[in-house]
Amino acid sequence: MSDPSSPTPETEPAGEAVQQQARCGLVAIVGRPNVGKSTLLNALVGQKVSITSRKAQTTRHRITGIRTVDDAQFVFVDTPGFQTKHGTALNRTLNRTVQGVLADVDVILFIVEAGRFGLDDAKVLALMQTEAMKHKPVILVANKLDQVHRRAELAPWLQGMQQRHSFAEFVPLSARKDDDVKRLLAIVRPYLPEQPWFYDEEALTDRSERFLASELIREKLFRLTGDELPYTSTVVIDEFKEEGNLRRIAATIIVERDAHKGMVIGDKGERLKRIGTEARTELEKLMDAKVFLELWVKVRSGWADDEERLRTYGYE
Repeated sequence: MSDPSSPTPETEPAGEAVQQQARCGLVAIVGRPNVGKSTLLNALVGQKVSITSRKAQTTRHRITGIRTVDDAQFVFVDTPGFQTKHGTALNRTLNRTVQGVLADVDVILFIVEAGRFGLDDAKVLALMQTEAMKHKPVILVANKLDQVHRRAELAPWLQGMQQRHSFAEFVPLSARKDDDVKRLLAIVRPYLPEQPWFYDEEALTDRSERFLASELIREKLFRLTGDELPYTSTVVIDEFKEEGNLRRIAATIIVERDAHKGMVIGDKGERLKRIGTEARTELEKLMDAKVFLELWVKVRSGWADDEERLRTYGYE
């Protein structure tokens, strides 16, 4: 539902049908780490384009997902969770990405957990309250509604949120429920500018298969190592070749210490083998092609605080 006290966006006139002009716009998805941004992006697009993990700081790049519904094309931009706890060069780069995205978009989806609002959420909200941002519509999306057991408790929480910022809309939902996602799309649509589409109707993302390969391998890395492995680990694609319906991919997992290398490889190489198998299986589905995947693990101490190495690894 949208907040009834919020200004209602323009609607099409009632009566006989009118020809609708195409709409297209950039929609940022922002919030603190681990609030469900990537899960929501994948649900909005209708297919996985951003990796998900219980580990914070999973998303590190500006991921664009595209969804075209009738006359409207939504170009969603998933951002890294805004970092407040560690001052590494990596986190400074991630925060610059968030701020750069906000400057470019037409509407912002500010994701929080339904019924919760902490200091990290407040720091993200502050980015949208600068002089340059104050005219951009911000939609408050209260995610993980399925985890709220007493819905009546949301009313005072919402009242407090409205006092923090003049949100254009309030949308409680669960990113895992298709009806909720469709409702969010309908609410966002009137905020898209009337202009031609940026992409073909069938497009799902502007990212290359090479990039998606590195992201999926990194997802399996974090999912299968749990909390053992620090988030300062990454994946670099060394080789990506297309041979008809075959993709030959060689990738290196970069870690900071020898002990981390052992965690990734596992007993007799079993964990690394499982990371490769699960990544290959999902890549074959995503690319609709046969995938031959080779994985290596290398130690690069201090890479997350080395500006030159960050650029080499693809962090802008």
